[in-house]
Amino acid sequence: MPEFSTLSPAIEAIDLGKRVADASGELTILQHINFTVQAGSTLAIVGASGSGKSTLLGLLAGLDTPSSGTVKLSGVDIFALDEDGRARMRKQQLGFVFQSFQLLSHLNALENVMLPLELRQEANAREKAEAMLGRVGLGSRLKHYPKYLSGGEQQRVALARAFVSEPPLLFADEPTGSLDAVTGEAIIRLMFELNQERASTLVLVTHDSAIAAQCKRTITIAAGKLLQQ
Repeated sequence: MPEFSTLSPAIEAIDLGKRVADASGELTILQHINFTVQAGSTLAIVGASGSGKSTLLGLLAGLDTPSSGTVKLSGVDIFALDEDGRARMRKQQLGFVFQSFQLLSHLNALENVMLPLELRQEANAREKAEAMLGRVGLGSRLKHYPKYLSGGEQQRVALARAFVSEPPLLFADEPTGSLDAVTGEAIIRLMFELNQERASTLVLVTHDSAIAAQCKRTITIAAGKLLQQ
């Protein structure tokens, strides 16, 4: 694994761009994106649907590759790593919360949360996962499979899975987009509480200005360009 530095910004997007081929030739999704996020900070990425927010988050996490520019996480250029190297980096450095939960249907709540710990071969994976599920209010639902959990409960499992390995970086893509307003508000409150407890860096994509306002900083993406910081 590369050496991640606690002295460097948690995230640096450097002249980041993304283009894809389409019927007309080439479509520019993102261009000339530059910003930094300091360790322990919270950042909201906002913008209209189709503006490139989720694409940007995927690039920051190394889930997609840029057409130009690069991303540094704690001083490490993640696109200087090969695909296996980026996968190892995500396993050690990142937690990710998806709008669609992305729970494994054949695993129960406890097994879903244990999975990242087991992949890291951590001791006491079961105890840590049980404690984390208790922290998100699901201590009595450990053996329930995703299909028997409500949307809010599934997102709580997803939060527990993202936080259980105490990653220095947490990315969330529209984490309340599939939830009703009351449940979504509870999930966001829990996310910020967990983030503060663990002093991690949180970057979330949202269309909700009230959620964005809870972050220390907001950037706006419009037609693939960074409007404000």
